[in-house]
Amino acid sequence: MSSEINKIQDEIIEDFELFDDWEGKYEYIIDLGKKLPGLSDEFKTEENIIKGCQSVVWLHAYYKDGKLYFEGDSQAIIVKGLVGMLLKVLSGHTPKEVLEADLYFIDRVGLTSHLAQTRSNGLASMVKQMKTYALGYQSLEK
Repeated sequence: MSSEINKIQDEIIEDFELFDDWEGKYEYIIDLGKKLPGLSDEFKTEENIIKGCQSVVWLHAYYKDGKLYFEGDSQAIIVKGLVGMLLKVLSGHTPKEVLEADLYFIDRVGLTSHLAQTRSNGLASMVKQMKTYALGYQSLEK
C-alpha cells in the first residue's frame, strides 16, 4: 500500500471536511473539474471512452520511468471533477501501487452515498479501468 496515495486521499478528505453541506461539496467537485486540464483531442477516441459512465469520459494512460500516468476528461463538469480526484490520487505511481490502492476517500467523503446511482457506477467504472491499465503496464516491470 502506497503511503503517498493514502496521503493524497487524506488531503482530499480534509478538503471535503471544510464544507458543511453537500451543496458546497458539489461546488468544490465542479471547481476541480473546471481546473482539470482538458485532454488533447488526439486522445478523445472511442478506445479511450470509459464504458459504464452515463456521461462521456475519456481516460488515457501512459507509462514512463516505472510510473503510470493518467489523463482524463469528460463532457459533464461534475464528472470531470470526479475524474480529477482519481487522477490526483492514482497518477504518478507504479502499476503495483495503483493495483493495491484502497480508494477509501470515495466512501469517506460521502461520494458513494451522495452521487446518483449512475454517477456512482461511472466512478466505479473509472476506477476499474485505471486498475486495468495498471495490470497491463505491470507486465512491463517484469
